[in-house]
Amino acid sequence: MFQERKAFEPDRDYRLAPFRFSPLDGSRYVVTNDVGEHVVLSREHLVAFVQRTLPPDSAPYKALKSRHFMFDRQSRVALDLLALKYRTRAEQLAAFTGLHIFVVTLRCDHSCQYCQVSRQAEDRTRFDMTLEHADKALALVFQSPSPALKIEFQGGEPLLNFGLIRHVVERALEMNRARGRDLQFVIATNLSRLSEEILAFCRQHGIFLSTSLDGPQALHNAQRPVRGGDSHQRTVDGIRRAREVLGAQAVSALMTTTRASLDRVEEVIDEYVRLGFHGIFLRNLSPYGFAVRRKEGQDYDVDRWIAFYKRGLAHILKLNAEGYALREEFTAILLQKLFSPQGSNYVDLQSPAGLGIGALVYNYDGHVYASDEGRMLAEMGDFSFRLGHVARDDHAALLTSEPLLSHLSDTMPEGAPMCSDCAFLPLCGADPVFHRATQGDSVGHKAFSAFCKKQMAVLRHLITLLEDDPSARETLLGWL
Repeated sequence: MFQERKAFEPDRDYRLAPFRFSPLDGSRYVVTNDVGEHVVLSREHLVAFVQRTLPPDSAPYKALKSRHFMFDRQSRVALDLLALKYRTRAEQLAAFTGLHIFVVTLRCDHSCQYCQVSRQAEDRTRFDMTLEHADKALALVFQSPSPALKIEFQGGEPLLNFGLIRHVVERALEMNRARGRDLQFVIATNLSRLSEEILAFCRQHGIFLSTSLDGPQALHNAQRPVRGGDSHQRTVDGIRRAREVLGAQAVSALMTTTRASLDRVEEVIDEYVRLGFHGIFLRNLSPYGFAVRRKEGQDYDVDRWIAFYKRGLAHILKLNAEGYALREEFTAILLQKLFSPQGSNYVDLQSPAGLGIGALVYNYDGHVYASDEGRMLAEMGDFSFRLGHVARDDHAALLTSEPLLSHLSDTMPEGAPMCSDCAFLPLCGADPVFHRATQGDSVGHKAFSAFCKKQMAVLRHLITLLEDDPSARETLLGWL
């Protein structure tokens, strides 16, 4: 007498929640769910998980169950928790635009070869934002429903139009008395025009400063030339003076990796340590503005930057092991996406993209862009990410404009070829401006995307460190 088929089947008393998997290395796979939870499995355990034959007392089973990759027939708790986590990660979308960038001038006193914004000479004041445009942009800022607003002043060198910065800050504070928003200000500056008057104003109103520091003196001076040749010394002096007046935490710095930097990552990091910084962003070169117009001296392929990043992260972990606390900021953003319930608010790694929703850019001429990179792309003649103008459009019109909605619909990786099946999807995001600049459309062909190659390489490296190096894991999790 033949027995029924079910008598020969293993006991499958759990159901699978949606998940994706991708190779980590030659023998292991990264498995992720829709909220960014991840587990690393051997091929054997992955096959057993899919076939629902994992022993309940095994470590992989317990890890998968605790992170909501499976649920049983008797309980919906795991499914409800998964839905709660998904809602938590998406709730930032409801706040809408929190970052508002004012490009108060394109004029600049530096001549950086990788400049992304097509700077103008110091005497060309027609590239300054007008008072009228600034006031209309401020009205748009306060039309955003976001409870927290950050106004960031950019250029060019924004301190060349400090009078307008003063006006915007004072006017914004006055408008905010009746609105009660959490209001912050940041000036992105090379610090060369930092006067005592400006420092006093920043101290009075709690304004943060963000500057550029590309590494030790010779490297910084070569990459960021200024009349007199002392760009590095001006920056260092500005950092010191700003810290004395505003406090150490009120000044941050950002570097850009050029071809000249690639073999000097340890020197770059050591310069940040020498100057007392406890954070560094190993930022790759962006394909906008002069960075591509003069690319013969600056460009490099993504593989070289990945090698640069890995060496840099190893050096940073070594410094931490020796007792100096230093955080790599790009890594910290990815760690937030790996482990934080809210994920990360970093605009460039959102899904849908942070275009308009995360930031709006008010250009010197009154045009409004969906992102800072979109504004940079416009300087190259591509206006795909221009949403409107401060003189004719309100906040609702900007956020329902066709340029924004069409691009946002293209930046849901869940529906993009190759992204939809990739385990790194919930940890990655979309960068439509990058793909528009490099491939001609906002989706891009992922097989040839430097953005995708960079993200997957960094995430694989980071997850491998977390799995295989206990000392590195302790340091990295400490950055959260």
